[in-house]
Amino acid sequence: MYDTAVTLKKGEGRTLKAGGAWVYDNEIASVEGDFENGDIVTIKDFDGFFLGYGFINTRSKLTVRLLSRKKDIPIDDAFLEARVRRAWEYRKQVIDTGSCRLIFGEADFLSGIVIDKFEDVLVVESLALGIDKLKLPILEAVQRVLAEDGIRIRGIYERSDAKVREQEGMERCKGFIGEPFDTKVQITENGVKYNVDVRDGQKTGFFLDQKNNRAAIQKLCRDRKVLDCFTHTGSFALNAGIAGAREVLGVDASETGIAQARENAALNGLEDRVSFLCADVFELLPELEARGEKFDVVILDPPAFTKSRSSVKNAVKGYREINVRGMKLIRDGGFLATCSCSHFMTPQLFEKTIGEAARGARRRLRQVEFRTQAPDHPILWAGDASYYLKFYIFQVLEER
Repeated sequence: MYDTAVTLKKGEGRTLKAGGAWVYDNEIASVEGDFENGDIVTIKDFDGFFLGYGFINTRSKLTVRLLSRKKDIPIDDAFLEARVRRAWEYRKQVIDTGSCRLIFGEADFLSGIVIDKFEDVLVVESLALGIDKLKLPILEAVQRVLAEDGIRIRGIYERSDAKVREQEGMERCKGFIGEPFDTKVQITENGVKYNVDVRDGQKTGFFLDQKNNRAAIQKLCRDRKVLDCFTHTGSFALNAGIAGAREVLGVDASETGIAQARENAALNGLEDRVSFLCADVFELLPELEARGEKFDVVILDPPAFTKSRSSVKNAVKGYREINVRGMKLIRDGGFLATCSCSHFMTPQLFEKTIGEAARGARRRLRQVEFRTQAPDHPILWAGDASYYLKFYIFQVLEER
C-alpha cells in the first residue's frame, strides 16, 4: 500500500511491539523506496513481518511515528474521522466535554497532535511533520463529528509554537486557522468561570489536565486558610474560593498570569476572599515561615522542573525544597496537595522525594489520595510519555 518500507534491525522495535508508537533512528536497518519527510511508510520487522504504517522524518531521532497496525487500510479522510469519532465518544463517557482535551496525541492514536476544545473554540498544537500534513483534514473531521452532537465551532487557533518543532525541522508558528475571532474565551469548570486566552496563554491557553484534581481539593477548603503556589491564572485558588474558603492567597512569578487570576476572581465574585501576589515561590515560602504564617491547606502545582533525563537530579532538589517549605507552613492536621507534571519525574522518584521532604520538615504524612491527569488526557499503557501528572493529597502531622 505504501511503497517506502522502513525495516527494523533484528532485536529492535521492542517498544513498538509492546504497544508503543515510536521508532528511533538507531532501531532502523534500512529505508527502501523514494519518500519525502512527512510521508507515510510501511514499517517491517527484520524478517519482513508487517508491523504497521507510520510517517517518517529522518531529521528527527524519533524517525517514525506509528499511525496504524492494520494492514491494507489506507490513512485517508475516513481513517482520520474514525480516529476522531472514537476519541470524542470516549470523552463523552468519562468527562464534562464543555471544555476538554479532545485529541491527546499517541493516546488517541494520532501521534504528534493535541486538540483542546474550549466551549466553541478549538486550539491545535502540531509537533510532528507527518501529522502536520494531516492537520487540516483532522480538524475538518473534528468539526463534522462535533456537528453531529449540535456543537458548532466558531473558531480555530493554532499554538504550534513549542521548541520541539525545531527538532522536526519545522518552524514554530501560531495564528488563526480560518476566519479570525475573539481569542478570549469564557469557560466554566467545576462551577468556576475563567477567561481563557487561547492566543497568549501558556500552552493551549489553560491547563485542562488538573480538572478533577481541582475539584478534589474543594472538600478540604471550606472555612480554611489556603495557600496556592504557582497559581498561574488562579485555578486551584478559585476552586478553594468557590468551595467556601475563608481566605486564599495565590502566588505566581508571572505578572501576566496574576493579572488574569485577578480577572478570574472578579468574574466569580471572589475578590473579597481570594487574593493574588506576584512573587517567586522559592523566595516567598521562607519569608512566610519566618513571619510565623500558617495555613490549613497548601497547594503546590509547579511547572515541570525537568523536561529531560539529564536534568532530573536538579529537579529533585527543587521538588524537595518546595515540599519542605510547604509542609512547614501547614498547621498540624492540615492538608498538602502536591504534584509533578514532568514525565521524567517518575511516580517512584516523586514519591521518594516527597518522603525525603517530610523527613526534612519533621512532619508525618497521611495519604488521602493519589491521582493522575484527567481522563481526557488518557494514559496509554506502553505509551510512557502519556503518563506525566502525579498528584497527591496528604494530611500533614507534626511528629509525635
